[in-house]
Amino acid sequence: MKILLVDDDPDLLDVTAFALQQAGFVVVKAADGVAALEIFEREQPDLAVLDINMPRMDGFEVARRLRAAASIPLLMLTARSEEADVVRALGIGADDYLTKPFSPKILIARVRALLRRVGTAAPAAVEAGPLSLDVTERALLGLPRGTVRLTPLELRFLQLLFAQAGRTVPTERLLVHVWGNRADGNRQLLKQLVHRLRNKVEDDPSQPRLIRNMPNAGYSLDVSRGI
Repeated sequence: MKILLVDDDPDLLDVTAFALQQAGFVVVKAADGVAALEIFEREQPDLAVLDINMPRMDGFEVARRLRAAASIPLLMLTARSEEADVVRALGIGADDYLTKPFSPKILIARVRALLRRVGTAAPAAVEAGPLSLDVTERALLGLPRGTVRLTPLELRFLQLLFAQAGRTVPTERLLVHVWGNRADGNRQLLKQLVHRLRNKVEDDPSQPRLIRNMPNAGYSLDVSRGI
């Protein structure tokens, strides 16, 4: 399940994104309204979380344009508590709002409630070709060797590859999704994680077929040639 998170506060953006990722969501981020619309077109998220006060284009206008283009749930974040802002946001088509400061746990609960309301609650398992990633049980199914149990880091890494199956996911995006800012761009952490995971899931880790490395680009999940 993919969430578009939009806020011009970089610290809040990173903290909130990491909390959502820890809860099992794939997160794409934008720091302003114009970037949010561009990322929406490219990523096609299942839900959007929008700050109201942003440069270039505020959250009201982003919400209006997203609502005209799609029916995904919209959750507004605002430092304002004025009734008029709430009424305006809901009138544009927002489904819910949350006033800053807020607890990440509350945000996650609101996101899950919105997804349940529209019948698109995050599935317990996601699929790519013959493979199935069970998020609840932290397991990879569909391999010839049977079910493979995953660590939390391995699960988050595979979540992003499954969400972009067949496409290369940039290294920096993987680092942030798996570790948040704690990784600090350390690509060696990712190499070590991939090495351990390949030993679990590949028939021949020295010639990987599933988890492919694209030099100087990132990694991809390749199920096109079977398992």
